[in-house]
Amino acid sequence: MTTIHEIAGYTDELLETKTTPDYPTALNGLQLENRSEITGIAAAVDFSTRAILGAIAAKANLVLVHHGMFWDAPSPVSGSSYRRLRLLIENDIAVYSSHLPLDRHPILGNNVLLAKQLGLEPSGIFAEFEGTSIGVSGQTQIKTATLVERARNFAKNYESEVRTTLLGKNRETKRWAICSGAGASAETLKEAHEMEIDTLIVGEGPHWTAVYAEENELTIIYAGHYATETLGVCALAEHLGEKYGISSSFISAPTGL
Repeated sequence: MTTIHEIAGYTDELLETKTTPDYPTALNGLQLENRSEITGIAAAVDFSTRAILGAIAAKANLVLVHHGMFWDAPSPVSGSSYRRLRLLIENDIAVYSSHLPLDRHPILGNNVLLAKQLGLEPSGIFAEFEGTSIGVSGQTQIKTATLVERARNFAKNYESEVRTTLLGKNRETKRWAICSGAGASAETLKEAHEMEIDTLIVGEGPHWTAVYAEENELTIIYAGHYATETLGVCALAEHLGEKYGISSSFISAPTGL
């Protein structure tokens, strides 16, 4: 009998959950336990009603998410939060969440898998957060337009649109870095400048980052927050499914962002 605590304990160790820093409200790891044996895993980027209903339809009793149940200050369990919790308890579904630990994993992580999707080979680290590097970087020699087209082909599978800065037909990518999700920030742009990165690949970023990129001869490929963070949960669910002999599936619930 495979229990949620067995799976959670293994996954915590695999992802180095306890030693990877994250935002205070991320609460990585087991977020809601259940009573029955785990017989199916449903992976989703976001904890949402769509994800829960998808798990129920797939007959999965473990929802594995990147963005978990808790992100804001404690609030009353009412309205939509009550309805989600009721669905989980009535269907005896457990929830496990992994944010930055899953982003940074060297095999199952969003960033290393995104690099693979784009035909890039990581050789270095990137996106330091409290002393831990979350992203990856490397060197190549490819037309930037070709890299953008690869990103577009990837993102369209998840109903995401790619936006770019400084895309000229003769521009080349030689030094690149990836940080999935909200990867364009003051910190990552500073780090990219220090590393002489010419192409930064992220999910999304504030408006001002596009202005900064133009002023500093940096190409930023905004490939979609949702799209760039589908890979890790899918890989982790598949890995756990194979290890424990449990079916796994991906619940598609794109946000368009």
